[in-house]
Amino acid sequence: MKIVILEAESLGEDMVFTPFHRLGDVVIYPSTAPEQVPERVKDADVIVANKVPVCEETIGGAENLKLVCLTATGINNLDGEYLKSRGIPAYNVAGYSTNGVAQHTFALLFYVLEKLRYYDDYVKSGEYARGACFSHFSQSFCELEGKTWGIIGLGAIGRRVAEIAEVFGCHVICCSASGGKYDSSYEQVGFEEILRRSDFLSVHAPLNKYTENLMTLDAFRRMKKSAIFINVARGPIVNEQDLYTALTEDVIAGAALDVLSREPMDPANPLLKIQDSKKLIITPHIAWAAKETRFRVVDEVVKNIERFQKGDTVNRVY
Repeated sequence: MKIVILEAESLGEDMVFTPFHRLGDVVIYPSTAPEQVPERVKDADVIVANKVPVCEETIGGAENLKLVCLTATGINNLDGEYLKSRGIPAYNVAGYSTNGVAQHTFALLFYVLEKLRYYDDYVKSGEYARGACFSHFSQSFCELEGKTWGIIGLGAIGRRVAEIAEVFGCHVICCSASGGKYDSSYEQVGFEEILRRSDFLSVHAPLNKYTENLMTLDAFRRMKKSAIFINVARGPIVNEQDLYTALTEDVIAGAALDVLSREPMDPANPLLKIQDSKKLIITPHIAWAAKETRFRVVDEVVKNIERFQKGDTVNRVY
């Protein structure tokens, strides 16, 4: 069996692919552009991909292809109808990043909420050493205790964030963008209500017809002026021009993003013009990138290949 790994660099330079070698012959490419896929997969039995499109144009000539494995949860890059037409199953990895993404959600919040960049700079500049007071109150912030934390998308990550928010004393409310009902004890509300009530609003939903361009200027205008918005889900859920307007016009107090509509970031993205770290932090899609999380992905992909060989459909998406 020939296994072709198309985007090894997307898992980090420290990644070890040794576990794949016990399954067959392995060819590893650091990165692959869409136009390079056909040549690289033409004699593959299994391909391992992340973001590269998997469709008739890229794998149409791969006559031996028996399995597609993703090193991600999202399946937006897969042409499911084409895969089904050829009888090629596809597996993703689910649940591997729950703790890491939840952890990063709070790291982002505290950076903006507690103005950590400002206070770090205040100390490093020597101002604190020159001061007369033991403390410094230039930038105010609040406790989480008693605040309302809104969650759009109550999957595994959303539930983990809800659990942690409750530990901090928040009241958790949740919303399904599709209007579905969650099997959960958390208070479920509609979209308008979650915007109106949330002090902190975090998004953990997949990108689909219900969530694409969900957060527009109109949505931000319905939020509290003191609210902080967090997106660690998918970039196109947020209209970035509208978020820029919301932040520069003080429609909301702040935002924290780990995902963008185009990655790497478009140099023309208006959010790049906001240099005030008290209002905005953007991290380069690293919420999932804790070392344990990335190595867990490789282990899960290897298990998915083994599951396929045994006829097991756990993690199968097509």
